[in-house]
This record gives sequence, C-alpha cells and structure tokens, in this order.
Amino acid sequence: MRVLVIEDDVRLVEELRSQLQKNGYIVDISSDGVEGAFFIREISFDVIILDLGLPQKPGLEVLQEMRAEQIDTPVLILTARDSWQERVDGLKAGADDYLGKPFFMEELMARLEALVRRRYGQTSQQLEYAGIKLDLDTQIARSQKGDEFQLTGIEFRLLRYLLMNPGRLVSKTILSEHVYEEEQVRDSNVIEVYINRLRQRFGKEFIKTRRGQGYCLQAERNDS
Repeated sequence: MRVLVIEDDVRLVEELRSQLQKNGYIVDISSDGVEGAFFIREISFDVIILDLGLPQKPGLEVLQEMRAEQIDTPVLILTARDSWQERVDGLKAGADDYLGKPFFMEELMARLEALVRRRYGQTSQQLEYAGIKLDLDTQIARSQKGDEFQLTGIEFRLLRYLLMNPGRLVSKTILSEHVYEEEQVRDSNVIEVYINRLRQRFGKEFIKTRRGQGYCLQAERNDS
C-alpha cells in the first residue's frame, strides 16, 4: 500500500514515516500544499494523510481540488484537537476520517488501516483468499496446509496488494509502485523473483501470470 503524507511538522513526519514503514507502507512525503496537490495528481496512492495547516496552499483547498477532479483516494485529515470547525469543514469537503493533534500513533494506524480496507472492500485485519491467509498485524501468512511464514517486507507488501485485489489483473508497473520504496531499484524482473517466492510457499497455481499484462490470483474453487 502506498501512502502520501502531506505535513510540514518535520518531527511528526519522521515519526509517521517510521511507523508507516514498519506497518508495510510505501511512504511519500510532502511538506506543503502545492507540492502535495501535484503528487496527488501524478501518483496513485492508496490513502492520504493530510494536515490542514499547510504552507503555500491550505490542506482544505488541496482536499476540495482533488475531490472536484474526481480523485477518490481516501483522506485522513489531521486537525488541531480543539478545532471542531476544521473537522466539520474537512468532512464536508470530502475527507473520510479525521484525527486531532496530538494523537496516539496506534490510533492513527488503526484508522488508516480501516480506510484502506474499506477502499478495497475488506472488513478484517486478516485477508483470506483461496485458502491463503495473511494477518496484517503480524505480517504472518498461512498456507492452505496450515504452514506459517514470516514474510519479508517486500513479500508482505506484494502479497497484501494481491489479496486486496483478488479479482483484478495487476501489471508489474502497478505492483512496483506499491511494493518498492523510492530508494529501491524498481526492476520489473525482480517482481517475478518475489512472485516465484510466493508460489513456492503457496502453490505454483496460486498466482497466475498473463504474459505481457501482469498477474492475478487464481479463481477460488466452488466445491458445492
């Protein structure tokens, strides 16, 4: 999952980056509203954390513009804890949730996870498809036979994205954007290496390759 953090508090940004990466997110950072609005238009994100008190362009204006342009990415706004009017304005402008500062990082992560799950039609912190289970809290996956695997960072992000999109054909480009950090080399051939690692653990037929198009999960069998 890829998240954009638009926040100008440097200390808070570093705390957010660390916690988000620990939870398997690819993190992009912007410290002002103009740059943040540009990122929103140019890059596909799964969720956005948006501070309302931004330099150059207010967060509320950024939110209004993206909704006017039919960009439906979920947005969690950060507001001053005692500013109820900001929260109301943000929700009316199209925010999906809000959190007042200061906040507990655990609560932010829980709210963020809920927004991502809702975006992909999931209701639980445990993803399951075709007998494969992935616990988003522990990052442990379980095979159809009950074998458990502690996944590496890239394996976890890759499997999570595929399980979030079980009926969708996903290209290597899309997977790279949601799996690799900026500083990592985004070689599309490396994706195939990690796909094969997942196949070794969960079965060769679990992930289908459509040559020249991308990957999709095998259809669930209906034995009834």
